[in-house]
Amino acid sequence: MLRRSGRRAATILRTFPRAQQGRPRCWRSHGGRGVGAEISRRQFLGTAAAGGFAAASGAIRAGQEPPAAPAPPPRPRCIVDSHVHLKHGDAARTEYTADEIVHVMDKVGIAKSVVFAMSTTTQRSIDMAEKAVSKFPDRLIPYVYALPHYERPAIKEIQAALSGRLFRGVKIHAGECTLAEYVIDPVLALAGRYRAPCLVDCKGDHAAARRMAKAFPGTTLIIAHMGRYLATDGRLLDQFIGLAAECDNVLLDVSGVVLVEKIPEAVRTIGAKRLVWGTDGPHPKPDTVAFARTELDKVRQLDLGEDDKDNLLGRTILELLRLQ
Repeated sequence: MLRRSGRRAATILRTFPRAQQGRPRCWRSHGGRGVGAEISRRQFLGTAAAGGFAAASGAIRAGQEPPAAPAPPPRPRCIVDSHVHLKHGDAARTEYTADEIVHVMDKVGIAKSVVFAMSTTTQRSIDMAEKAVSKFPDRLIPYVYALPHYERPAIKEIQAALSGRLFRGVKIHAGECTLAEYVIDPVLALAGRYRAPCLVDCKGDHAAARRMAKAFPGTTLIIAHMGRYLATDGRLLDQFIGLAAECDNVLLDVSGVVLVEKIPEAVRTIGAKRLVWGTDGPHPKPDTVAFARTELDKVRQLDLGEDDKDNLLGRTILELLRLQ
């Protein structure tokens, strides 16, 4: 009876998506191109023990010292793209399907992606994200897009999305929504109550970012692009690094950062657990896969320790979203 119940429990667990089992899909560290790698603790210890015993026995029979233990295999690294658009804010309002996004992820070696739509209403963004995540529940993590304004705050729609536990964060873009307190503050307060981080593109407005961070210390703000998309003014990025150093509730997103040397500077100033990696993709030039791979290599090639890269490339955002 116990044996039959055990088989049934295992079958049920296999039926659920991996995300619901609380185990993020991982990818081999150091240059893997998307081949998933998982090995059980029992398998690893059994193989290592058998190999070590055989080597030691041979050395003892020969009257020699046993050889040194081989180097451990590279740790699996869970790579998470924390900035992916189902719909962009470009002139064409380009949209990408869940299949197109996951195709890029598979080619590049990305385990999970945070997805959202902009340039649309809050309710439409919810519908688009729900549809995408329903197809790939173990790969895609939805944010709700906040598009409040004075006449129509959209708070009820945002609250409904966050209370359902599917949506893990809020996307805010200053290009489509004013950051004035009478509009955005109710969104920030609501996000804090649900422990949902807000990914904010403040378009270089350091004063607005500082006001929000100070006014809502219980709400986590992820400042997109370290302050401004494709910024070439290092002093502006320094201001946002300084803001993160001043306010514990501020993290920095490194997508769209062309002054790549500022990323290690930020790591030295605030630590890698306060930065998250993303592509701000998909982008078609030169093609969606090449674009994502270039953005990933940008971080892989930095002079950072492996633990810092682990944090930056996935661990930080997974912990922040309570998925690890």
